[in-house]
Amino acid sequence: MPKKVNKQGLPPLDWLKVFEAAGRHGSFTAAAEEFGATQAAVSQRIRNLESWLGRQLFIRSARGVSLTVDGESYLPLVHDSLRALEQGTENLFGHSVRELRIAAQPSHLEMLLLPKLTAFSESHPELRLVTETVPKRLDFEAADGALHIRFGRGNWQGRDGVLLANEVLQPMAAPDHTANWRQLPAIELRGERPGWSEWARVTGEPAPEAGPVSVDSMAHALRAARLGMGVVLGSRALAANLLLTGQLICLPAAEMSTIDGYWLTWPPSLGKTPRQKTLLDALADAIKEQDQ
Repeated sequence: MPKKVNKQGLPPLDWLKVFEAAGRHGSFTAAAEEFGATQAAVSQRIRNLESWLGRQLFIRSARGVSLTVDGESYLPLVHDSLRALEQGTENLFGHSVRELRIAAQPSHLEMLLLPKLTAFSESHPELRLVTETVPKRLDFEAADGALHIRFGRGNWQGRDGVLLANEVLQPMAAPDHTANWRQLPAIELRGERPGWSEWARVTGEPAPEAGPVSVDSMAHALRAARLGMGVVLGSRALAANLLLTGQLICLPAAEMSTIDGYWLTWPPSLGKTPRQKTLLDALADAIKEQDQ
């Protein structure tokens, strides 16, 4: 039996929340995923709670964990209390969400998010929107508490998400270069997206001749096309505002769908209350409109 720590009042709320999640899931690992924490951190918080109470709440074994009799008795009390506190806070302080932090790579912030922030901000004047530039994908871990706009297939561990737009690639060029676009050099984009050779194989159309420009960013590739440096196999999602304003033109050539897309993701703890869920839905809908 854990030795009881001489404390008065209630144990820390963080310990109770972790205990409730672990008891509800019957798993420390699942609780860790819900909070975006490590399994070791969850285990430590529960040990702290057991020491505080002087009672063992879980039985640990090689097959996993299960609640003790004390744990089974305590779980519904903690669960109901947390839900009552959450609902009461929502009822009394319905505008408690004052700030949304949105982390994304530079081109996604510039081309997918910012063109739609004005309209979203006007409809939610109480919100402060804070963007965080993420230079590389691995840097997303440093912004684990923020919303993320990410490119991929939507399978990021410990995060919920919604698809904003599928990645569809189509030849594009500046308006004054569309008549002779077959004679334009191809702008090469290095990276994970399919390139001109894959486009030609899938569509059966001939690819334009390789040109002297090679970039590693879709934003730079689209910029090069706007400057008249060639034809780009452009992202319809990222180029949506450029197409809308006539800075680029979709050429009369086949488009190519890919298995990747642009996602809005968040830690599960962020979308629990009705107001938070409403805000996430509204932001996702605003960004999705960019691809219409």
